[in-house]
Amino acid sequence: MYKKGAQQYSRVSIETEIANADPHRLIQLLLEGALTRLAMAKQHIENKDIESKNAKLSQVVDILGALQESLDHEKGGEISSNLERLYDYITRRVFDANRLNDLDILNEVMGLLLEVKSGWEGIRETYEELKGKGHFQPVPGKSSLSV
Repeated sequence: MYKKGAQQYSRVSIETEIANADPHRLIQLLLEGALTRLAMAKQHIENKDIESKNAKLSQVVDILGALQESLDHEKGGEISSNLERLYDYITRRVFDANRLNDLDILNEVMGLLLEVKSGWEGIRETYEELKGKGHFQPVPGKSSLSV
């Protein structure tokens, strides 16, 4: 009973954070979600729970798709194109890891996503500094994700 209540609380907490998040934070949440599900998939491989592994890796692929859809190639230029290729590569590696039950591939994928997340967090710090100095003003009604 306690576990179910804790899960429901966690879900509501996450939903609240998503509802209140700016586009930059949403990307962070997607990256965190992918990393969490990759870690869970690794456990499922170790426990030989193929059905659960498939489910978690399918969720990772969905998240990678959302990350790719968030890319704004007009504004993002070369960085956006590089991220597109990286997300495509990572997606293919997730399929390989799923097919082969390969922990090393999942470790590779997690390392790549951690690098992206680290860079994204650095951007966040710069964004917050500039916003604090009045360089950025929120645009009413603008909530699309773009990189």
